[in-house]
Amino acid sequence: MLLSYGPRTAWAYRQIGEYASRILKGEKPRNLPVQMPMRFEQIINLRVAKALGLTVPRIVLAGYEIID
Repeated sequence: MLLSYGPRTAWAYRQIGEYASRILKGEKPRNLPVQMPMRFEQIINLRVAKALGLTVPRIVLAGYEIID
């Protein structure tokens, strides 16, 4: 996958933990609020870009954490 955009995974895992904790303490799942993510992340896979012969401009990468 070249690009991915979605809610931050760390936030989602934290919410799962909070929901599980509340259910294990006896709260009914139907009483839990539906929550929408507020922070999103965009990921660019540089290995795939290179394999496709694409060059990602440095200005695009300026705001990203580079993971190789």
